[in-house]
Amino acid sequence: MRISRKNQRYQQDQHKRHRTNAFIKSLQVRLIDETGQNIGVIDTAQALEMAAERGLDLVEVSPLANPPVAKIVDYSKLRYQEEKERRKEKARQKKVEIKGIRMSLRISEHDTEVRIEQAVKFLTQGDKVKAALVLKGREHQHMGLARENLEKFVAAINEKIPVTLEQPITAQGGNFSVVMAKK
Repeated sequence: MRISRKNQRYQQDQHKRHRTNAFIKSLQVRLIDETGQNIGVIDTAQALEMAAERGLDLVEVSPLANPPVAKIVDYSKLRYQEEKERRKEKARQKKVEIKGIRMSLRISEHDTEVRIEQAVKFLTQGDKVKAALVLKGREHQHMGLARENLEKFVAAINEKIPVTLEQPITAQGGNFSVVMAKK
């Protein structure tokens, strides 16, 4: 299936679009000059003249205020600064992934220990862990045993690192799953 990039471009432009110069619709604006001084409420036409004299743009910073707040700045520099801030915010965000661990009813003791170590490693890295126990064929008759094995798995992890259950043990058909996160 083809992925459309058209909406992504639109969303990027939608982040923060300022009205500039002749596109400011209000008759009066509260003007702030390039040094940050509050000049006061003046006519938009007069503010445009002041910006043109200084070789800068009149940018509507806060359109919802009454009257709207406009600033005399270089518009390209303003956009650059906002983009820089947005990238910093994006870099600060930590994306939490859900790591999956699959087991079966017939899993050996050593394999269970390996899965426990993996889960502890994932949890200490700050990720969430979804442990799934999959039943196949005749194993569907032992639903209680499957739930018990998953409870033992969670208890073993809880001994090594304190966890909270984001989603308790749930059964969907032949799959039991639980989602854990570090406390």
